[in-house]
Amino acid sequence: MAKAVRGFHLRFGSHDLVEPFKQFIVKVLVPKGINLLLLECNTSFQFESHPELSEGTLTKEDAKELSSLCRENGIRLIPLFQCLGHQGWGGGRNSILKNYPQFDETPHVPTDVKWPDFFAPSWCPNHPDVNRLAFELINELIEAFGCDGFHVGMDEVTELADDQCPRCKGHERADLFAKAVKDMHRHIVEKHGLEMFMWGDRLISSEETGYHNRWESDTLGTYKAIDQIPADITITDWHYDRHPSYPSTKIFLEKGFKVIPACWYKTNAAIAFLEESLQAAKELNVQERMPGMLVTSWNGWNKPAFEQFITNQLEGELKELSETLEQVTKRLK
Repeated sequence: MAKAVRGFHLRFGSHDLVEPFKQFIVKVLVPKGINLLLLECNTSFQFESHPELSEGTLTKEDAKELSSLCRENGIRLIPLFQCLGHQGWGGGRNSILKNYPQFDETPHVPTDVKWPDFFAPSWCPNHPDVNRLAFELINELIEAFGCDGFHVGMDEVTELADDQCPRCKGHERADLFAKAVKDMHRHIVEKHGLEMFMWGDRLISSEETGYHNRWESDTLGTYKAIDQIPADITITDWHYDRHPSYPSTKIFLEKGFKVIPACWYKTNAAIAFLEESLQAAKELNVQERMPGMLVTSWNGWNKPAFEQFITNQLEGELKELSETLEQVTKRLK
């Protein structure tokens, strides 16, 4: 019987923090039985093919060191690179859209506009050159980490089918989203032979599931893409708050996907979500497609944060995150 997936996620892109991160892996994650590490580096990697896009200091050598350490300790490291959406915050663009403004789905939106008036820009899924750039970046990450899986992000994509985009105007949002997913699937799964991961929120109907939150479920019609994309994609289905029920896991399982529910620091919500997901898999007799859980972290990872975990002198949200990690991994042993 395969071991349960006990996953942990964090954003990381600093060469200077590699050593404390390695200590965190050995002294915190390994003793807790973590066997999957989702490392979200995005544009914080030092890209050799496109150095103009590097917004952080994580190097190829750092990636190889971290991957080697994880393998030695039975941890599967999966890099995450945000595709399509989250190409900045508010009107601020990340390095991709700054250097290649022709890829911007909403170039008319001012850079100084703030959330919630505008959430986050996307690249245009119909631009003929955007995938070539994205694939070059993804290829570098695959080679550097030597990974057998890749996470394409794609959560909270709200800017699609903009009525001022000459390529996307008038198209169905679900069709555009499905196209982007299938483009990534062809490159990651069909070309490289890797397992493809993605966040699941854009594939969930808010009205049908009762997740009345435009971030963790879709209110704009993108969810219809669920029937257009390959079912061999692994969905990381995130929900961070306590809900009366969590129907999304069962929906994804019924559609044929493998699902890893993802929680944050709220322990009661995490355990309720995990228990309902395990029960849904049991009822459908597809336990192999609901293999465990992913604990996400969205705090800023710096030296003091790593040291709090390493010395077990936690406080505030980090203490709650540690407790959730403890309870989830204990339930999955």
